[in-house]
Amino acid sequence: MHPFTPRRRTALLAAASAATLLAGALTTVTAAAAATGCRVDYRITSQWDGGFGADVTVTNLGDPVNGWTLTWNYTAGQQVTQAWNATVSQSGAQVTARDAGYNAAIGTGGTATFGFNASWNDTSNPAPTSFALNGATCTGATTPTSAPPPTSASPTPTPTPTPTTTTPPAGAKQMEKLDRGLVSVRSGSGNLVSWRLLGTETSGVTFNLYRGGTRVNGTPITGATSWLDSGAAAGSAYTVRAVVNGAEQAASAPALQFPNGYLDVPIQAPPGGTTPTGEAYTYSANDASVGDLDGDGRYEFVLKWDPSNSKDNSQSGYTGNVYLDAYTLTGARLWRVDLGRNIRAGAHYTQFQVYDYDGDGDAEVAAKTADGTRSGTGQVIGSSSADHRNSGGYVLAGPEYLTMFDGRTGAALSTVDYDPPRGTVSSWGDSYGNRVDRFLAATAYLDRQRPSLIMARGYYTRAVIAAWDFRDGTLRKRWTFDSNASGNGAAAGQGNHNLSVADVDGDGRQEIVYGAATIDDNGRLLWSTGNGHGDAMHVGDLDPARAGLEVFKVDEDGSKPSSWMADARTGQLLWQTAPNGDNGRGVSDDVWAGSPGAESWSSTVDGLLDTRGQNVGRKPSSANFLAWWDGDPVRELLDGTRIDKYGTGGDTRLLTGSGVASNNGTKSTPALSGDILGDWREEVVWRTADSTALRVYSTPTPTGLRLPTLMHDPQYRVAVAWQNTAYNQPPHPGFHLGDGMSTPPAPNIYLR
Repeated sequence: MHPFTPRRRTALLAAASAATLLAGALTTVTAAAAATGCRVDYRITSQWDGGFGADVTVTNLGDPVNGWTLTWNYTAGQQVTQAWNATVSQSGAQVTARDAGYNAAIGTGGTATFGFNASWNDTSNPAPTSFALNGATCTGATTPTSAPPPTSASPTPTPTPTPTTTTPPAGAKQMEKLDRGLVSVRSGSGNLVSWRLLGTETSGVTFNLYRGGTRVNGTPITGATSWLDSGAAAGSAYTVRAVVNGAEQAASAPALQFPNGYLDVPIQAPPGGTTPTGEAYTYSANDASVGDLDGDGRYEFVLKWDPSNSKDNSQSGYTGNVYLDAYTLTGARLWRVDLGRNIRAGAHYTQFQVYDYDGDGDAEVAAKTADGTRSGTGQVIGSSSADHRNSGGYVLAGPEYLTMFDGRTGAALSTVDYDPPRGTVSSWGDSYGNRVDRFLAATAYLDRQRPSLIMARGYYTRAVIAAWDFRDGTLRKRWTFDSNASGNGAAAGQGNHNLSVADVDGDGRQEIVYGAATIDDNGRLLWSTGNGHGDAMHVGDLDPARAGLEVFKVDEDGSKPSSWMADARTGQLLWQTAPNGDNGRGVSDDVWAGSPGAESWSSTVDGLLDTRGQNVGRKPSSANFLAWWDGDPVRELLDGTRIDKYGTGGDTRLLTGSGVASNNGTKSTPALSGDILGDWREEVVWRTADSTALRVYSTPTPTGLRLPTLMHDPQYRVAVAWQNTAYNQPPHPGFHLGDGMSTPPAPNIYLR
């Protein structure tokens, strides 16, 4: 940590705190009474001259423990230098790792993961041959002596008091505790009212809808979480109440009103300025993201402001500063972060992520920072007077930082040196600063439970990806992947202008799909097709007839397949299209019920391709974004400021945005699109043409499909977080959502 960075206001849970409970009923046994058994997965994640990184996963095969110590010996002089998610000390050859407090409780079958960096002698780096958990050697087998925790079906004779801290079920991912997101959209002569079904409400929950004090439904609503209140006056007030086991629950917050089909969220543009060469510039609202910044169950917007002189990396010239603002849905500005003169403006420079990384119920905001960055509370990072811009406007010198900002206040919580570092500019592929400053960012669940921050640099040649955990107010590195490292060379040159995150191998941990290569959750190369760089990519259950997920991607290299689909687990190509120059756009999803699964299409390939790569019809009118908008599970086309429905003879216009503008030049993307309010259908957020508001559109169309909010699907939720990265791409869930779909499995999540 840098000395100018304050600590997070929350404290690490002490290992000596009261016994943590699993599902309200886990009993922690003492070390003397416990049957201790464990399995340890020790993995070298990266290696460099004089040092290496490793992660360790401890699986508890014995009775539940609350507080753990893992010990091992090194035989070749390795010395631990830095650790995260555990406190690690070393005496001679013996290494001792103790829990970090928040991960002290491990239930039977549960895991704890930590990592560290260490030095080595560059000639031998053997893995330890034996580990001991709480003094007992890990042999990979044991039989618990105490009874396992009761399942949800087991009767509980006496209610157990709710603990302050609970250990979630094994493998469950932490997700946001959202409210109902109730909206009322004017639809003809009535109002379409819709609300969230939570991912934890897979059965047994019905609803009553109230207009004022009058219930509008005769019997509880068991189907889709929307209701067309025909003939109701515009502006009618609504609330909804869940009904659980026949008992009506508390009323939701009042519905947000969309009287003209949209909600305007007022925003405040920063003042323009003048560059050192005398060029005047102004500001427009650009990409946006959402997160529950204050823990009230309702999303807030985080908005990036781009100056009119923002640049592609290939273009020289000064740019204005980039700003990040936070707004409530009513337009109250919570804070503004000024990234400063030493962060250049442009789609490839200024990635930001919004997510609850530390699990306290409030989202944080992460961004690359530099000398002169000013937080939402006025803190200055580094030197306020330093100016590292060269005469071409590039920033190729000076320190680079990564900062985690408080979502409530914009205060800088933790600032560390940015990894991957710049190093020698020319080592990234050119000497003037184009390829060295190609940045990507994402969020991924690397340990099955908690989200990690992903920050990356480079994709045309060298590609480096760093994973960070934010715990106890501090950013700690989990691992770094470098295509220059031994064994990683197949990832060089395989990156996209975007990335995706998905659990491609079904182990509960998410991987980084970095274009034509995929990095495993442990920071190791999983696969590479070798097909190289591209501009667009889609990852999801594109072919529901096959097990697992698929990747569809277009390629820029005219000597490589113009587009292809691959098995997301192995990278095996399922089909490909012939080389045909730089194929700059490509889309894949179920947009037509006439063929099963996803259809794929792209700029330089004729027709609409089915899941086998066969041409089944007319190419859609756009190849850009997607949105679930009408009532069926087939997805619609989103491009510019319009939404269209695909048809074999032509597309049908469903929505034309009024008084709005798209972002990012010819990319014509919205500020944000995702399931941020109402039922499972997606909202589209555009800036107004004068950048005085974010205009949020929500569907006025009824549906008969009942689905939990897509924001409680882990793959979809992190996709909304990385959507703003470089060349924006639409989100996909981890299950098939389309014509003939099966009921998706209940997400394994817990809410915080």
